[in-house]
Amino acid sequence: MAAKVSSSLSKSTPFSLTPSQTPLSFSPKPLPKPFSSSSSSPPKTASLSYTHKTLFTASAKTPISDFFPEDKQNPDSTFDDYFHDDDEKPREECGVVGIYGDSEASRLCYLALHALQHRGQEGAGIVAVKNDVLQSVTGVGLVSEVFNHSKLDQLPGDLAIGHVRYSTAGSSMLKNVQPFVAGYRFGSVGVAHNGNLVNYSLLRAKLEDNGSIFNTSSDTEVVLHLIAISKHRPFILRIVDACEQLEGAYSMVFVTNDKLVAVRDPHGFRPLVMGRRSNGAVVFASETCALDLIEATYEREVFPGEVVVVDKDGVQSLCLMSHPEPKQCIFEHIYFALPNSVVFGRSVYESRRAFGEILATEAPVDCDVVIAVPDSGVVAALGYAAKAGVAFQQGLIRSHYVGRTFIEPSQKIRDFGVKLKLSPVRAVLEGKRVVVVDDSIVRGTTSSKIVRLLKEAGAKEVHMRIASPPIIGSCYYGVDTPSSEELISNRMSVEEIREFIGSDSLAFLPFDSLTTLLEKEAPKFCYACFSGKYPVEPRQIKVKKVGDFVDDGLNGSLESIDGGWVQANVNQKDEEIKKDSVVKV
Repeated sequence: MAAKVSSSLSKSTPFSLTPSQTPLSFSPKPLPKPFSSSSSSPPKTASLSYTHKTLFTASAKTPISDFFPEDKQNPDSTFDDYFHDDDEKPREECGVVGIYGDSEASRLCYLALHALQHRGQEGAGIVAVKNDVLQSVTGVGLVSEVFNHSKLDQLPGDLAIGHVRYSTAGSSMLKNVQPFVAGYRFGSVGVAHNGNLVNYSLLRAKLEDNGSIFNTSSDTEVVLHLIAISKHRPFILRIVDACEQLEGAYSMVFVTNDKLVAVRDPHGFRPLVMGRRSNGAVVFASETCALDLIEATYEREVFPGEVVVVDKDGVQSLCLMSHPEPKQCIFEHIYFALPNSVVFGRSVYESRRAFGEILATEAPVDCDVVIAVPDSGVVAALGYAAKAGVAFQQGLIRSHYVGRTFIEPSQKIRDFGVKLKLSPVRAVLEGKRVVVVDDSIVRGTTSSKIVRLLKEAGAKEVHMRIASPPIIGSCYYGVDTPSSEELISNRMSVEEIREFIGSDSLAFLPFDSLTTLLEKEAPKFCYACFSGKYPVEPRQIKVKKVGDFVDDGLNGSLESIDGGWVQANVNQKDEEIKKDSVVKV
């Protein structure tokens, strides 16, 4: 196996595969002629809405007309120093895409990953198949920083998968950037994973006891080992055998020399959709916004517990895993997904707009103007303003050009990180009673700085409205959230939070109203972050917060890595979700 690492921390790894007897080795393989079939019209979808905020929204919204060949240096450590507290929102761990049957599969993957950039900004990768060789290019940074013309020229073929990843920064993070590619007895396989396995450490310990050697600190690598040691001969049955041992959230795409496989966990925590281009190419992606960009027609979701196989014989669906009632992540509609996506069969935009309308109905306040915390609060603020009959205006302007490094003056500036990203518009705010709508409050530090920023700009009153219920529990299903002890709603009442952030009033989206809006679909969503009640309970004392959180360059036992683990269900409130969530003074 030859590996090439560029100065931009991207690697191009060609894998010519000869079947070996080794249990699992990181290397790969190719693909047949593209499959072609007529496209079908998209099904009608229900309505629901959502928005997503990212560290680097500029690249998430960059047109895909040009590549950026310049090499980038490692992110400076000062980036995390300033933004750790100031961008406190939960972060989606990653996004995945898979394409079968298009001669420009890798370039379409590249474009689809651009559309999914909001789901992960720390690393990106593509694996393409040509002549029984799985070729891999991965790198640290945004999609536009990892790929250029020459990199994509190294990825020929009609079959490809891609991945964007969020994780903590680290000098050796490249090792954990997906897709992963591995060789085993009967061939090679690549995998891209969105989610988190709650029984990861148990599975890893068992595999290591039996002699498995791990190259990364990602829970995704466990899946490859389970596939390699399966006693089943057909690759599809090996995947099913492996998935039957997994607990937690996983939406995955696999690639072999001749197959593209999509798998979703039995609860359907994380989204995964299927579409088709006009030439018959089949596409899987985390969100429909990726399908839209590459002109693929949305067909349907991959169902919870379903295995979808695409090869020269067409598309086959296997529902071989038990699938209890779905528990889809409600935060996809509150925060993660883009507003133009359809997630879990519902419009994200319509969901968020409805959340704002509910807040205006159940937590009204006399005001002169409604503004949003951009970008994730905009759609809910539009809904609030329309329902309240008050003008929506841009009271905060978000900078989309905050880079990874910057220099602060020697005279320290208060709330420097927030001010770099959000600028108040004094003409909108001065002397006004302002309602500001945001999607959530996590630690409360950013909210307090935003309130202070608005009042310094002349706002007479600041009324905070939050388009989600209070977050009291950590997520173990693929979202990077703080431990429960750090969540402000797990430690304080609504009135105490209001005092902490300094607003004149504070209201959260009532939980009962949220479930009423979802109607018969309500039982199909996961609300663990609001209730502390988990559909899949962690089976060990400690669980990994996100699958790629552990520092990649670390050697030694996982038990010694405190930063990547959080206590399972410790100090979480036992009482029912607070329904009286409005406080005014």
